Amino acid sequence: MGRKLILMLCAAAVGCAIARTARAEGSPEAGDSVAIRDVGSFYVGGRVATVEGLPRTDITLVPGAPPLTIDPNGQFEVEQMYAQYIRLAEPKAKYPLLLWHGGGLTGATWESTPDGRSGWQMFFLRAGHDVYISDAVERGRSGWARFPQIFTSEPIFRTMREGWGLFRIGPADGWDPDPAKRRPFPDTQFPVAAYDQFTKESVPRWTTTDKPVMAAYDALVQKVCPCVVIVHSQGGYFGFNAALNAPDKIKALIAVEPSSTPEAGADASRIRGVPHLVVWGDHQQGIPFWTNARNKVTAWQGRIRETGGVADTLDLPAQGIRGNSHMLMMDANSDAIAERVQRWMGEQGLMR
Repeated sequence: MGRKLILMLCAAAVGCAIARTARAEGSPEAGDSVAIRDVGSFYVGGRVATVEGLPRTDITLVPGAPPLTIDPNGQFEVEQMYAQYIRLAEPKAKYPLLLWHGGGLTGATWESTPDGRSGWQMFFLRAGHDVYISDAVERGRSGWARFPQIFTSEPIFRTMREGWGLFRIGPADGWDPDPAKRRPFPDTQFPVAAYDQFTKESVPRWTTTDKPVMAAYDALVQKVCPCVVIVHSQGGYFGFNAALNAPDKIKALIAVEPSSTPEAGADASRIRGVPHLVVWGDHQQGIPFWTNARNKVTAWQGRIRETGGVADTLDLPAQGIRGNSHMLMMDANSDAIAERVQRWMGEQGLMR
């Protein structure tokens, strides 16, 4: 196991020497230090691709440097995925916890909130889980590849206006470039004053990379699991399919506002032994994207239950918890929601 390191962690930087106090009632190990066995990272998946036929270019890399001829042709390692892990000295969970982000985002989703509070990474470390956070293929530290030579389309970028409405911070027509003129939902749990800070996390994404993204997630599962997986938004597609691809490796799947499901014809009986929990926030009514996505997810859950499997739903508004956005792991009550997820994992026998 190696030498045990006792680190006082803060959400913004692993290894920070200051213990952060949990902000929400019910947070596990509030204010306590966390005993860490190991911190590190690795890459999984990927392949070597060859680019040919492109012209050489003379460029200056930095002002004042001599010109350099760049030959863009050759072999490149592409479609790899970055993963970071924090492993506890004495975990209370039976399996490591993998956190997979949504579209146009990275693993930063889980590390801290835009207004500076500890994120779900820290919550679940305090709850006794080894935690793995990844940047999917073509996101963050996983890097890009040339397009259209390797990625066959151009990237797409999310505007601040689109995120405001799609992530349900407020009504779509409540967006304004001037923060003082924006109209959030009156009961929103999202830290609205930090919305611009949140949008700094947005990164480009591609619409033609699902196959290599899925392959990299499958490779991650094979490398570190058995495990429990928490997915968000676009990550729901990859999480649902990862469970289908390796039902012996994934011991439970928690889908936070998943935006899609496996393809028609997927065999739900393969995952009758993998308990599922789906978590939904508020203000979905009147937004066709979310009502359609939720209907499809509900139907997929029904198919799991028909095979004798567990497919539970944590509908926050139905339980009287109002105002949660699509980014509910960043909302003001994020720890209280994580506590409910933690309780569900305990009920599934996933803790020691």
